[in-house]
Order: sequence, then C-alpha cells, then structure tokens
Amino acid sequence: LSDAGWQAGVGAKHGVDAREVMDAELIVVWGGNPVHTQINFMHWVQKARRQTGAKLVVVDPYRTATAEKADVHLMLRPGTDGALACAVMHVLLQEELADRDYLTRLTDFSPAVERHLESRTPEWAARITGLSTEQIVSFARLYGSTRRSFMRIGYGFTRQRNGAAAMHAVSCLPAITGAWQEKGGGALYGHSAIYGLERSFLNGLDRAVPSARQLDMSALGAILAGDPGALRGGPPVTAMLVQNTNPAVVAPESLVIRKGLLREDLFLCVHEQFMTDTARLADVVLPATMFTEHDDLYQASGHTFLQVATAVLAPPGECRSNHDFIGQLAGRLGVAHPAFAMSARALIDQVLTASGKPGVEDVLRRGWLDCALPFEKAHFLDGFGHPDGRFRFAPDWSAIGPNHAVMPSMPDQQNVNEETSAETPFRLVPAPARHFLNSTFTETAKSMAGERRPTVLVHPDTAEKLGVVDGSLVRLGNRRGMIRLHARLFDGVQPTTLVVESQWPNASFVDGIGINALVGAAPGFPNGGAAYHDTAVWLAPDT
Repeated sequence: LSDAGWQAGVGAKHGVDAREVMDAELIVVWGGNPVHTQINFMHWVQKARRQTGAKLVVVDPYRTATAEKADVHLMLRPGTDGALACAVMHVLLQEELADRDYLTRLTDFSPAVERHLESRTPEWAARITGLSTEQIVSFARLYGSTRRSFMRIGYGFTRQRNGAAAMHAVSCLPAITGAWQEKGGGALYGHSAIYGLERSFLNGLDRAVPSARQLDMSALGAILAGDPGALRGGPPVTAMLVQNTNPAVVAPESLVIRKGLLREDLFLCVHEQFMTDTARLADVVLPATMFTEHDDLYQASGHTFLQVATAVLAPPGECRSNHDFIGQLAGRLGVAHPAFAMSARALIDQVLTASGKPGVEDVLRRGWLDCALPFEKAHFLDGFGHPDGRFRFAPDWSAIGPNHAVMPSMPDQQNVNEETSAETPFRLVPAPARHFLNSTFTETAKSMAGERRPTVLVHPDTAEKLGVVDGSLVRLGNRRGMIRLHARLFDGVQPTTLVVESQWPNASFVDGIGINALVGAAPGFPNGGAAYHDTAVWLAPDT
C-alpha cells in the first residue's frame, strides 16, 4: 500500500537523504513515530531544531512520543489523511503558495487537477478528519511559506484499504510547493531503490518454476481455510515452512489462522529462535541462529548504508541459519542450484560483485557502503521515475495493481475503508509498541516488563459515556471476535479512536486472544496488502 501510493506519484522508491533534515526549516513527520522506531532520524531532527530553529509538525491519529515533542500535532481520525492532504493543496493553490513554474516543468499538474482540488476545502476536510478548519489552514500556510520543508512519510497511515490513495495525496505536497528543489526540502518515504543489488542468482530466478503459486500471507487465514481465490485456483496447502515471521500473532484474522494451523491434515514446520505462538502450534520446530551467529547483508529504508555483518559467535547446538537450512533442505529434496552449495559469505560476495560494488572484504574494511544518491537525483531535479520524468497528480493505477478500477483519478480521500456503524462505532489503531518490533522482542523479559500489559487507550469523554474506568478490564470486539484487556484513559486520541499498542503474544491477553483477531484480511487497493489500522470495533466495560 505504501509502495503503490508512492510509486503512483513519484515513480521511484527513493527520496531525500534523511541527513538533509538538519538543513530543514520545517519537518513534517506524517504517519510515523521515529522517537520509537527511527532514533537516528530523531537525533537529526533535534539537531535541526537547535541549529535552524526548525519547527516539527506530526500528523498522527494519537499523541505518540514523537507528537509529544512536536510544535504542532494534527490528531486526525484514522484513514482520513487523503482529505487533509487535499485540503492543504487547496489552500496552497488558493493563496498562491504553489510553485507554478515547478509544476509546469516537472509535473503533470493540469487545470483539471486544479478544478478537482477547488472543492477539497478545509471545511470539507474538517468534517472528515475531525480537525478544525483553522488547524488545516494554519498548517497549509506554514508548509507553503517554508521552502526548506522536509517531509518524513511513514507507513502507519497507509495501513488502511485506502492507504495507497492517501500516500499518493500526501506525496503531492512537495510537488505543489516545489520543496524538492531545496537542500533540506522534499520528502523521504523509503530508499530501497538506491542499493542497486543484482539478486537474480541469490533468489534463484534463473531456475524459477513458472507454475509455482505465490500466495498472499495477509490472506493466510483464507488460504488455510481452503478459499479458492486465496489459493489462486490451486490445491489446498497441506505443508508449511515458517521462517522469519509469526503469523499466529502478526497476520490478520488470527482466530481463523489458528484454526487453520491446527488442521489435522496440515504439516507445519517452524524454523525459529524462540517458542513463538506459531512455533507452539507446529509439528516440528527447528532451531535458528541469531543475527550474531551468521553472516548477512543488510540494506535499510530510512538511511543509505549497505552493510555486511559477519558472525561473532558459533551457532549453538543444532541451530542453522536460514541459508544453511534451506540449502540442506534443497539437498534432501533433490533441488539443485549453485547457491545452495555456497557459504553465506561467498553468496554475499557474489551479490556485491554482480551489482558492480566492492566485494565482502572491501566492504568490511570500510565498515559500510554509503549508497546516497547525488543531490540532483535524490531531489528528482533530473526528473521523476516515470518515463516522461514528471511527477503524476493523475496516476496510472492500472500499471500498479490489478484492483485499480476503484482508485481515484486524482489526489483524493478514497472511501473504501471498513465502515463504522451503530454496532461498531470506533476505529481501532493497533500501533507499534515501544519495546517490541512486530513480535520479535516479545520473548525478552525486559521488553515485556517495559510494556507491562496490553492496554487500550480510550478518550476520557468516551470512557465516561460507556462507564469505563481507568485501569479497568474492558471488552473490545466486532463480528470477527472479542478480546479482553485493560483500559487507560488518554486524551491524546479523538473520542472515536481507540489505540492498542501491539504486537503482544496472544497469551498476554486475558483470554489468550490477541489484537489481530479483530483485524480483517480484506486487501487494500490497488495491489493488496494488509490493512491493520482499518478496523471498526465496539467497546464495553467487562461486567
């Protein structure tokens, strides 16, 4: 969803070097919480605030640790980011804060787009977002009057079924103002395109089997339940190998997934470091190495460094790395490929040299490879990633995903999200917890102690209406299921928004049922993807 929305406008998965934020005069963090998730970026933000007096604006449905540090927090309703972005563009155009020359030279901006945005007024967006008209106008004027405005765009707000459309609308803002032209201006979503790694040999694409199905993990519940569409017309899944993930906790519709993983006719092998929820349901659990026990190649999204890491400890007992395990399994199955016989270090070297980069030894001597793009390319001064070199306000969604018919033809608020109702009047955001990384650190006592217990954040006005007391046990549910957890009264959300900082093991909840039991698996548009923050629920005291 994030990728689709960014590609729709920008056309290339890269942006401004995050270190340039130190030259910015305005920093906008939209849909992210870098105080918890990108500590290096926050270090640079704080440096900019000291050096240039930069203001920090955070756009997020609740008062995160990053929002607490902001000069301005725009606490909108979940799933309404497209409306806010369009209203900001409306003000920029109406008040002559748009860079018309830039729009003509490097975008497809047209009279039709401008006419479309004329109706996307701050009053219109206020009704949708829950923000005031004054908040929207004030932010638009601040953004439009600050040339060196750096926008750090996160993933959080795109975890909706309208996430791609929202990302596209937000990505339009620096194109309207021409902020891309300035040092310390523009935007960053991700950098995966800057590394230029040739992975064909690594991924075995020279031996790929055309008939092999690729199934969507976010639809794992439907896959295990035998849904023909989810199975892509193929036979049922009767054997699974799980590595590097914990679907019993992290995938949508976890009750359906648990039932599927417990099928008598399913053989489940989990290659893991800990006895996760998924491992506990397995027929066979095989021990995996930690990152200090194997060689690996690391690229990032928020910074520009490519790194090689070598093992500092021998694998204990029978632990195997992913590479060694897959190679041995391939041998048992009679599947041949030269990569299986290579050491991880040799394979990393092959990838680097095939990509025209220094080999393993050279990278280790240097410490890393900084793959940052030149200023002109990072800022798209030589053109955006589309064939015509122009940013697209009117994207070709058909080139991005199969379910493109419902996509808006111009930046807009797309109304395809799970609807609230009298029965389920609240929107649920299962945001990342401070001490967890998905479910990775939920196996460590320190991380668990830091989070204490699963909690739902409830606005005091909502709590009073429902008879919910701070610290009390409550029920949270919808048609998919019901969970019990404790409430914390918190005025850093809108009254119709509930936040559960996750991903806790299922056993940490009162009834052993985790938060993703409530999250649906219906895909986002136009190219699928899980919509974790797009869930309607009810809330009640546990009486």
